Amino acid sequence: MKEVQDHFFKLAKEEGYRARSAYKLIEIDERFHLLRRGARVLDLGACPGSWTQVAARRVGDAGVVVGIDLKPIERRGMPSNVFLLQGDINELTREHLPPAMEGRLFDAVISDMGPDTSGVPMADSARSVHLCHAMLERLPFLLRTGGHATMKVYEGGEYPGLLRRAQGMFDEARGFKPKASRAESVEMFIVCRGYRGPGADTPQPRDPSLPTRAPSSGWGNTQPG
Repeated sequence: MKEVQDHFFKLAKEEGYRARSAYKLIEIDERFHLLRRGARVLDLGACPGSWTQVAARRVGDAGVVVGIDLKPIERRGMPSNVFLLQGDINELTREHLPPAMEGRLFDAVISDMGPDTSGVPMADSARSVHLCHAMLERLPFLLRTGGHATMKVYEGGEYPGLLRRAQGMFDEARGFKPKASRAESVEMFIVCRGYRGPGADTPQPRDPSLPTRAPSSGWGNTQPG
């Protein structure tokens, strides 16, 4: 398995991606066709920027990619149609989005977000699922009806409930594990196609043991330049 991981690491260096995780999104998109030329894409948990790079290459110059993370994302090397924001998804509003969006919704929302791990699998899974629910709760003002999404989650006891919620919000939602994921990893990607719109969502009860939001670092942006 180590040889497989070394392959993706070396390939990322050769092809100019910032992390080997780029190949997870590449495989997801090649199989499920979430990204199209000219599309508007929101990348949540974007740092260090490998998924943003993949999305930008897939949508081309006519598309728009917005990458958001609590950590700052290096602007260098990103094309002019990429906009980078530093902030908390729990505080994200449409006012934070760049003028290039022209008030329109995204065609796809992609997320490689993951919590700071504690080493306790059940707790890490619960926090991961919590982040995914936070994403789903914001889709009504982010994703257009008919749009697509994918999000990383750590499998555990709350994973089936998250998958059912996604299946209720989209025409199709399924779990998928790319080859670039480590075999021993519990990460799974829920791939969703055909968003049914705001009325399809059913609010989920929150786990009172989890924080109401992730730590905020405020909002900042790096415009093209």
